[in-house]
Amino acid sequence: MSGATGRPLGRRTFVLGSAAAAGAAALAGPLAGTAAAAGFGWSDDGSDYVVDTGAGLVFKVSKTNGDLTSLVYKGTEYQGYGGKNSHVESGLGTSTVTIAQSGSTILVSVSYGTLKHYYAARSGENNVYLWTGKADSSVTATRYIVRVKAGLFLNDEPDSYTYAPTVIESADVFEKSDGQTRAKHYSKLRVMDYSYIGWTTGSVGLWIVRSNHEKASGGPFYRSLLRHQSADGGGLYEILYYGENQTESERYGLQGPYVIALTDGGAPSPSLYPGTLTTSWADSLGISGYVAAGGRGRVAGVGITGRDTAYPYTVGLANSAAQYWGSARSSDGYFSIAGVLPGTYTLTVFKGELAVYTSSVTVSAGATTTLNTIAVPSSNDPGNATAIWRINNWDGTPGGFKNADLMTYAHPSDVRAASWTGNVVVGSGTETSAFPCYLWKDVNSGIVVYFKLTAAQAAAAHTLRIGVTTAYANGRPQVVVNDTWTSAVPAPPTQPSTRSLTVGSYRGNNHTFTYSVPASAWLTDTSAYNTLKIYVVSGSGTTSYLSAGTSIDAIDLLA
Repeated sequence: MSGATGRPLGRRTFVLGSAAAAGAAALAGPLAGTAAAAGFGWSDDGSDYVVDTGAGLVFKVSKTNGDLTSLVYKGTEYQGYGGKNSHVESGLGTSTVTIAQSGSTILVSVSYGTLKHYYAARSGENNVYLWTGKADSSVTATRYIVRVKAGLFLNDEPDSYTYAPTVIESADVFEKSDGQTRAKHYSKLRVMDYSYIGWTTGSVGLWIVRSNHEKASGGPFYRSLLRHQSADGGGLYEILYYGENQTESERYGLQGPYVIALTDGGAPSPSLYPGTLTTSWADSLGISGYVAAGGRGRVAGVGITGRDTAYPYTVGLANSAAQYWGSARSSDGYFSIAGVLPGTYTLTVFKGELAVYTSSVTVSAGATTTLNTIAVPSSNDPGNATAIWRINNWDGTPGGFKNADLMTYAHPSDVRAASWTGNVVVGSGTETSAFPCYLWKDVNSGIVVYFKLTAAQAAAAHTLRIGVTTAYANGRPQVVVNDTWTSAVPAPPTQPSTRSLTVGSYRGNNHTFTYSVPASAWLTDTSAYNTLKIYVVSGSGTTSYLSAGTSIDAIDLLA
């Protein structure tokens, strides 16, 4: 929908732009704003505040609702498609919108109920800095979307939203005539994988540089929609809270800054990236909820032992108010996480995306909390257990299984997907690549794994483990061994309640199901293959790829 509109509000703040003549300093009201329009400064055109950075970028903000109504870079208008503005969510209603200049900074403030939104411009920079503060659930604010006119950039992300002709799911997943699927959800990237998104022609680049996501939810491995293109134009997103396959409650507070950056074709400056950007110039602007660098702390870890060096390790901090993360150095596990709001956090060490260690850490403003070497107990990593056989590795992802890579940017029905059915033979060398990354009750439930046991192995009971990364509609595995022994139906673990497997995300809550298989279930003929059938059980879900399902991390039979 286009942004909501309402009658202009009476409250206005007028200041002189830096280009105003010294003799005009005593002027007030619209005349002062107009005088500031030359070079860096701002003006009031009646319906919008017009901000000129003095470096090629001029943007307008509606005085009615805080929408970004124009984004002109070096004479070309980039804002808008289909009559839609750029805005918080799908646009706010009638808001209080004010503007003020402090030295080389101009700040536009938007107040809509308990929601506060801000645009800032700096003299000589082709950037728009944005903050969005949500205090409670009274206002829906889950994104900021920059809407870009059609025809200005080539579609270099063909799997994003392109309005293919056939709707195949929930009015937002489409199929082209060649069988490939499209959806705005298909971003491929986890939050930690990108600092910016956008487009370039080679001579002009338009980007959103994301915030540090301290008030977002879902952690470093979360996936959400980032951008889309269609015949009508394109959209770039900063997601403030995304409900699809969400593992955490919404956090409230000020999010930002995130940045709309215009360039001469290259990537945005690394000085704008999350973790690098400093905004001391904003410390005194009066942004509600803003915490300056001096009011934040840092966590530094000497190292991490007990790591499997074949995998990257990530350290996360999270509580109900904020989240942060950082990569552990591959040589010794050293990590540093800066810019942390004061408080007590749960610290989690991830092997790949699998949590293998947790503790508590307290952060104080202006201080560094230094942690001694973290020792990950061997028993915390399921990959350290001795197994008779193992399909895939324990890293908290379905990576390596059939279709796993494709599923972050395509629907399971996509023509590019290999068959979701087919049997698996342990010891064939293809057991991992042959095993589907996802199982559904209505698609491939009952997949068969064949394996042999020695006489000694067949004479003993064993534990079977199946690790999952998320589930849809409470889908969980029930197993049958050699058609004679059937496990109980396990209780469903806590998982997100929305779509997941069909919208490009396997990230839920990792969980390991264990099954104690008695010796009587095994075949005593060592030349014969035992069979393990894995079924998906649940009373929920509908049909096909929206039937109950689950994403697989690893499967093994312990010695």
